[in-house]
Amino acid sequence: MLIDIADPDTLWARWGALASALATLGHDDVYWCDAGGAHHDDHGGNWARLVRVEGGRAVLFGYDHEYSDTVDVSPPLDLLAGAPAWLPWPELIRHAEADQLGYAYWYDGGWSRVPYPEPLLPDGLRATAGAVLDDDRARRELGEVVFEWGGYQPADEATERAEVAEAAGRLLAAAADRALDAGALDGLLGRLRPGPVDVPAGLAVAARAGLAPGGRPPAVAAAAGAPPRRVRVLSDDQHDRLVWTAMRRATEAPRPAPAPTPELTELVDWARGRAPAGDGRCSLLMQVTDTALSQHPGESPPANRPGEDGWAAFRQAGDLVRRLRAAEADPAHGQWIFLRLETTAGGFTLERRYDSWPGWLPDGHGPWRSHLQPELDRRAPAFRPAWAVLLAPEVAYLGPPPPFDTPTIG
Repeated sequence: MLIDIADPDTLWARWGALASALATLGHDDVYWCDAGGAHHDDHGGNWARLVRVEGGRAVLFGYDHEYSDTVDVSPPLDLLAGAPAWLPWPELIRHAEADQLGYAYWYDGGWSRVPYPEPLLPDGLRATAGAVLDDDRARRELGEVVFEWGGYQPADEATERAEVAEAAGRLLAAAADRALDAGALDGLLGRLRPGPVDVPAGLAVAARAGLAPGGRPPAVAAAAGAPPRRVRVLSDDQHDRLVWTAMRRATEAPRPAPAPTPELTELVDWARGRAPAGDGRCSLLMQVTDTALSQHPGESPPANRPGEDGWAAFRQAGDLVRRLRAAEADPAHGQWIFLRLETTAGGFTLERRYDSWPGWLPDGHGPWRSHLQPELDRRAPAFRPAWAVLLAPEVAYLGPPPPFDTPTIG
């Protein structure tokens, strides 16, 4: 599969030009080049890498926490399926197993990648490596080095921007010809004087990138073959649904009923006072963990009072339920996850579920695995349900994927 991306030498030259320009202003940790390849890190969880491999080959890979939708597709997408043996496998595998490999393109006379389930599926390439993908974008990015990073504020901005664009073009051409020298850097950034302009620092970066006169960009040795690796067979969505199915089938471990507390009295009195028909009949169906709370409408959901916003009853119910949950917490038994309260004018019924997803709550989104794990970690081993083993990250790599009407894996 051929992908419309410039050849690795062109990408490397643009990358090195940006790295050299930023280093001239004292910024050497956003774009940089070393013996292992070219790097970009926005220090916000998004990054890109270009590694040149001996024999004129290369691999371009990276991740964007907002735009790498390839990480979340279901079923999982193996971005390294069928990839060539010569790739820098340890680094690629490390990112893939951390769910932080959004794209991987390899070059051997042309660019290739695995097929995506949707042709236009965002993978983060343009979000993380867009500055080097075409000349116009690279020139604009170099202009931002002057105006944004350098804080340049000329009297005649329109004229100066045109001159900066021309200087950026000369710097890119010099990098492409491996002739990036002091004149090229000074032509772009000298206008920032008397500010901090360290041309020798920029030249040192250009030299490491092999873009200074007489230079040669570095290339890593080709790997001998792909090592054994773990490949996801369950997406996060499938993994969650596996846990939820097991919770539906689970039974409750025997526990003594929590002792009555003032928090319970307060919740019951509040619910009676919020009865939608004014007759004391009110229903609360709640799903609660340390970090999330959701409320489902029962037959008589609590009503807002005149003048309150539409979320007032939900907020107040959530606060009261959380206080009750904390009051009833037990260091061995744990805390309940689901709660159903039905009040009448003269009484109430209360059902708590610690280990199972009750039938009185509808299907949909259950508690996320990351929310369940802290709760189960606090419980004594005897009160951890059988489905707790399904929370482990390793489950995502076991296969083939099980049917979702059974908690069994393997």
